[in-house]
Amino acid sequence: MFLTVIGALNEGFLQTLKLFAVTLIGAIPLGLVVSFGSMSRFTPLRFITKTVVWIIRGTPLMLQLIIIYYIPGRLMSASPWGSGESGRFLASCLAFIINYSCYFSEIYRGGIQGVPVGQQEAGEVLGMTKRQIFFKVTLLQMVKRIVPPMSNEIITLVKDTSIARIISLQEVIWAGYAFLKGSHGYSGLIWPLFFTGVYYLIFNGALTILFGWIERKLDYFR
Repeated sequence: MFLTVIGALNEGFLQTLKLFAVTLIGAIPLGLVVSFGSMSRFTPLRFITKTVVWIIRGTPLMLQLIIIYYIPGRLMSASPWGSGESGRFLASCLAFIINYSCYFSEIYRGGIQGVPVGQQEAGEVLGMTKRQIFFKVTLLQMVKRIVPPMSNEIITLVKDTSIARIISLQEVIWAGYAFLKGSHGYSGLIWPLFFTGVYYLIFNGALTILFGWIERKLDYFR
């Protein structure tokens, strides 16, 4: 029985890791793009971007996941996600990327605007282009400022992946709960569900150590 539980939890945790990785790969660069829209001098773009960010940050991720997965199929003749686990995973990735890119965008915006304007002006005096000023002056100092809030959001992302079970994505919480329902031939087992917490604790512990190491490496900005 124990090996059966561990095998199922490992498969679920692998799905959790995949969702986590794809979300970061998509949301980190997209969040930077969204932050540029929020700071744009073009008023309509800035207004639209801030409105979208407000809506995404102001509504539950679970609701966004349900809308993205179910509503397109209601409006069209067939669901664009297809059927099966791959379709649920694709919809989950899209929902998570959109949600976290909006949160990341606010962190980016705060980091960029937190860099003293005088340093950008000094770069202009030295004849640097706006691109050079951003990548060689602003970006490097922004990274130092955003690591703590970004690490907090990323650790939250690890736990939020469990929300994907609402559309039956077979992540680690879903796998643990399946033993309580009897989906694996064992019914009423509670301990596998609690055992899933160990996976999250170990993963978040590793991320905490990693971000602590990154912060120490960035101490030269102090």
